[in-house]
Amino acid sequence: METAKGVTNMALAHEIVVNGDFQIKPAELPEHSLEKKVRDIVHKAFWDCLEAQLKEDPPTYDHAIKLLGEIKESLLSFLLPGHTRLRSQITEVLDLDLIKQEAENGALDISKLVKFVIGMMGTLCAPARDEDIKKLKDINEIVPLFRAIFSVLDLMKMDMANFAVSSIRPKLMQQSAEYERKKFQEFLEKQPNSLDLVTKWLQEAADDLAKLGHETLPPHCNDGATGGASALCFTAVQNQAYLKLLKWDHVNRPFPETLLMDQTRFLEMQLELEQLLLVGTVLLVTFSAAGPALIDVPGFAERIKTIVKVLLTGMHLPSFNLKESLATVGEKVCAEVNSCLSQHGFTPFSAEREAVLKGQIQAVGSPDNSISKLIDSRIQKFLENYLASSHQKSLPAIPGGLGPIQRELEEIAAKYIRLVNYNRMVFSPYYDAVLGKILTKEESQIVGKSEES
Repeated sequence: METAKGVTNMALAHEIVVNGDFQIKPAELPEHSLEKKVRDIVHKAFWDCLEAQLKEDPPTYDHAIKLLGEIKESLLSFLLPGHTRLRSQITEVLDLDLIKQEAENGALDISKLVKFVIGMMGTLCAPARDEDIKKLKDINEIVPLFRAIFSVLDLMKMDMANFAVSSIRPKLMQQSAEYERKKFQEFLEKQPNSLDLVTKWLQEAADDLAKLGHETLPPHCNDGATGGASALCFTAVQNQAYLKLLKWDHVNRPFPETLLMDQTRFLEMQLELEQLLLVGTVLLVTFSAAGPALIDVPGFAERIKTIVKVLLTGMHLPSFNLKESLATVGEKVCAEVNSCLSQHGFTPFSAEREAVLKGQIQAVGSPDNSISKLIDSRIQKFLENYLASSHQKSLPAIPGGLGPIQRELEEIAAKYIRLVNYNRMVFSPYYDAVLGKILTKEESQIVGKSEES
């Protein structure tokens, strides 16, 4: 049980750190589920009982006073230590002993108390809840009003929790990194071969760089192996290794051990990039065919992007037919191009030019398509530069031809860098140890070859 709790806490902390959009959300029970039916029955019974009590002559306020006590506790929980005046107001107005005395003497004005509660909620809530508070003021019946108040209080608690999450994220990042590293070390001690996949992954990255002939190393490459200019540095190999994760064969190849918690995220980014590659290629082909006439037309690129994205939705499903979808994309894009050309006083495409553009768009789906390969290499180069500049204030310039998909590419890059930087923070000691062995071997081979020559 303790182990399961530890893994759950680690996974939650990891999610908060790497997911910038992480938010706590209300639990939604499945429709028609037994849990939802039981909950609805219990809630209905409670609210029916409250309504029956308030309709008695004279009214019975037992349930209502308990609810006011819960509301009081909720309001007090939203206060910060410096909210002395608000704390005094809530404690004074929602004095349960006094409220009980007033109820016993028939002098309780529950509408007045509820009005105070709504006003205090309006003072303490986030701006996003102003509309919900406004709707509370339009409810006249007391039982529906109580129900609505508790619904909004639940939302306010969620807002408070999410604010706390965003506040602790920077501190949590360091603590979570240390915790994950400690747990991985414990696992490694029990399973000494737990870095086999990591070693293979880093070795392949080093081999890739060696094949590419990285003789000139980036300026930051002074943290790894020593030796001649042809020696590969730790940072360059790690960056190459992280880039390989965006081209991974998730079906046939196990993921490196140190990245398993983020495998789903890397897969999602890989699929996003594959779709973005097709979108960017279609846009480049379209602008090339249309010439300079449509480049500066406001909204044209966005309309083409929308068409392509919609028609490529689900492109990674087994049932998806890429060839048919690209044929439809060609039809829609040609229609949009001709419409835009006509609106701006240019001559629409002839049937022959349309056929050429449709053929070029159809060819985008081929793995050997030269334009697609060009766009892909520029995307990879941008991500490589993004990795290299991840600790600098200025972002790398967008390569030529990627302007129309710059926003989407930068959004993916930001998520990617967040994952990479956190993974480095947690596991860099292990990567350094593995790379030390790999690069020492590489250097020995280089020295051996130079002596032979």
